[in-house]
Amino acid sequence: MPVLSGAEPFRHEGGAAGVLLCHGFTGCPQSLRPWAEHLAGRGLTVSLPLLPGHGTRWQDMQLTGWQDWYAEVDRELRALSERCEKVFVAGLSMGAALALRLAARHGAGVDGVIAVNPANRMHGLAAHALPVVRHLVPSTRGIVSDIAKEGNAELGYDRVPLHAAHSLRAFFRLVDGELPQVTQPLLLLRSPQDHVVPPSDSARILGRVSSTDVTEILLEQSYHVATLDHDADRIFEESFAFIDRLAPGAGKEASGAGQVRRQEGTAAGG
Repeated sequence: MPVLSGAEPFRHEGGAAGVLLCHGFTGCPQSLRPWAEHLAGRGLTVSLPLLPGHGTRWQDMQLTGWQDWYAEVDRELRALSERCEKVFVAGLSMGAALALRLAARHGAGVDGVIAVNPANRMHGLAAHALPVVRHLVPSTRGIVSDIAKEGNAELGYDRVPLHAAHSLRAFFRLVDGELPQVTQPLLLLRSPQDHVVPPSDSARILGRVSSTDVTEILLEQSYHVATLDHDADRIFEESFAFIDRLAPGAGKEASGAGQVRRQEGTAAGG
């Protein structure tokens, strides 16, 4: 199936600091594209991949699982590490869980983590029924576009494939057990009004990681997809300030050359 218009991956060759951005479950790079472009515009090297099974139709995602999604970001991280002196991982929702696992597994190979409305577990009775229900019902209603800002929408599936959801549940359990291995500086930004992920997920993550350099920021004006919401600019600026603090001057590239490379990457759809 062809990739939906707007769901294409994004890459930009910038300076010595690299950032890997991971999108969420049933979403696509569109939800993080403005963030990626902002960081690229500040001179950073940026990678925003399209996860397997995403960005086409929900039936394609039914054939994938967490191993496929994690393998994609793991490959991107290794490629980024070959080009950059400092590497940071970031993500939204499930993408934040992917970023946290990368940090736990790669250790010193990751210099910092940025998590926006990170998901840590599935909640409610429906989650416990997934092992059985997924064999009876292929999908349920979608979870995209939880955005307060009028006129903004997230590009994603209007259905949640239940085989993939079952795999995601297992992935959350895996990541939860690995959180104590996360020692890197952590910037966590969360929306108090989030209709997809409850605040208890962020609280559990903050309580289980071993990081000593931790910053938590509340996004008071946004819902779950905060990267497309009222607080988007704050996310962009705070994340760049976080990276610039840990890798001083890494984003101070010649603005002209960086702009040209970014436009070429955009035109090529990643």
